[in-house]
Amino acid sequence: MTPEQFASRFCLYNLQNNKPITRFEPNSKTQNAAVLVPVIKRPTGLTLLFTQRAKHMRHHPGQISFPGGKVDPDDNSLTFTALRETYEEVGIDETKITTLGWLPSFQTISNFSLHPLVGLIEDISDLTLNPGEVDNAFEVPLSHFTNRDNHHIISPCVNNTNHPVHFMPYQGRLIWGATAAIIDQLILHFE
Repeated sequence: MTPEQFASRFCLYNLQNNKPITRFEPNSKTQNAAVLVPVIKRPTGLTLLFTQRAKHMRHHPGQISFPGGKVDPDDNSLTFTALRETYEEVGIDETKITTLGWLPSFQTISNFSLHPLVGLIEDISDLTLNPGEVDNAFEVPLSHFTNRDNHHIISPCVNNTNHPVHFMPYQGRLIWGATAAIIDQLILHFE
């Protein structure tokens, strides 16, 4: 799939289908967070960029995620939050990112209202990882996720309600939870 085909299909799908996903109810302590879903243009095709959170982090230590975080009081928009966090975590400047739009937001079990922004990024050569937040970063071909055989779901019961938890293993790494749920929503654009 070319970057142009990706952008076109993403935008056309979003015009029709972008409703929030409610799995857990927000409350007075819910915090807004925004992540960037970085789609990288590579000569061999499109990839998704992931970070592995630093092991000393308070929330989700060592987990695989997209660059992002909670909204700071000085942030003027969710887009600003996603782009600021991406720069802080992996050093990709917003001038290299073409934002395409939002995937459905959803409430996480850790009490965040999570807003995923999809961004197309030109082939990048170097990342500058912030060791205070990120242990490492890696890419996975988008084609890995368009194959539904690589998606796994379990539905544990929490507060008398079944909640789907997504799992997507890749080369010894386990992408799961909110990150995998975001990927699941992204792939709906291409089915």
